[in-house]
Amino acid sequence: MLEPSFQNDLVEAGCDEAGRGCLAGPVFAAAVILPRGFHNPLLNDSKQMSEKNRNALRQIIEAEAVAWAVASVSPERIDHVNILNASFEAMCEAVKALKVTPQMLLIDGNRFRTSLEIPYRCIVGGDGKYANIAAASVLAKTHRDEYMLRLAARYPQYGWERNKGYPTKEHRLAIAEYGITDEHRRSFNHSVDQLRLF
Repeated sequence: MLEPSFQNDLVEAGCDEAGRGCLAGPVFAAAVILPRGFHNPLLNDSKQMSEKNRNALRQIIEAEAVAWAVASVSPERIDHVNILNASFEAMCEAVKALKVTPQMLLIDGNRFRTSLEIPYRCIVGGDGKYANIAAASVLAKTHRDEYMLRLAARYPQYGWERNKGYPTKEHRLAIAEYGITDEHRRSFNHSVDQLRLF
């Protein structure tokens, strides 16, 4: 069962990203401030949930959160600053877009870099421990998936409606046949040689 928050004295926002390991598309991040006592039995790390449950929870989180925001960083920017820094940028942008200013941030992962003057705590596996990080993981994942579905209509040969830009065998074979698009991250390894891993 997820803990509702890390502490109870300060207004706390959970932050998480989605799409860090993808070959194509932006990285998305979300920041969520949940009301005290928020609980939903479906809520978990978004990677452990079905697509149906993620989409259902997205509606609940967006309706019931004290505040929520989603931000993204483009493939071009990812290539410029690297994916780790782009993930940090996306989380910072999401926090800045919140309609309520948090007094503390809970960050999923073991590292964070920010110019925001808000105290933060990094939690490894936080999306499986704290409800506000899990909620952020759901929003980041569902908003990114929705974006990739729109891109899939423009680039049908890559199967993004199924793989969402991740380095699946289908995606790498399509890159080998059709090359890369403006939506691909040029700093990532698109080599078909990596198909040996499958």
